[in-house]
Amino acid sequence: MGYLSGIMLEIALYQPDIAANAGTIARMCACFGLPLTIIEPAGFAWTDSSFRRAGMDYLAAVEITRADSWESFQLNKIGQRRILLSTKAATPLPDFQFQPNDILLMGRESAGVPAHVHEACTSIRIPMLPKMRSINVAMAAAVVTTAAMSQLRMFDRITS
Repeated sequence: MGYLSGIMLEIALYQPDIAANAGTIARMCACFGLPLTIIEPAGFAWTDSSFRRAGMDYLAAVEITRADSWESFQLNKIGQRRILLSTKAATPLPDFQFQPNDILLMGRESAGVPAHVHEACTSIRIPMLPKMRSINVAMAAAVVTTAAMSQLRMFDRITS
C-alpha cells in the first residue's frame, strides 16, 4: 500500500505500448509513494532496457503489480473508483472531484482502451488547445496525479 494511510491513489496502465513511458510513470509513482498496476499484455518485456532506463533505480522503490487481464484487475479493485484519462471524456480535469482510493487509469498509447473498459470507468480529460490530439501518456499521468494529490492534500504529508 502507498505511503499515506487513509488517503490513497493508485496508478494503472492498460496494456501500455511504450516501455519508456511505463518506466517514467513508475519513477513518478516511486517519488510520490503510489502503487502502480500494469494491466497485461504490455507491448514490451519487463526486461526492456528503455523501461529500466526510464525507471532508473527508482523501480526498486515502487510497488508494481501485474494484472493478467482487465477482468483480473477489476476483481482485485472492487469498491475502488476507476478514473480514466480520455480525450473523449466530457468532464474536464478542473471540474472533477477526486476521492481517496481512486485509481487513475491511463489507456494504451496506440489505441486507448476498448469500449467495455471505458464504460466501466469515470472519465476525465485534460483541457488543451483545439486541434491538439493528446498529451504524452506519462505527462498526462503526471498532470492528473498532481491535480489529484493537490486536491486531496496529499502533498501536505510529504517531507523532503
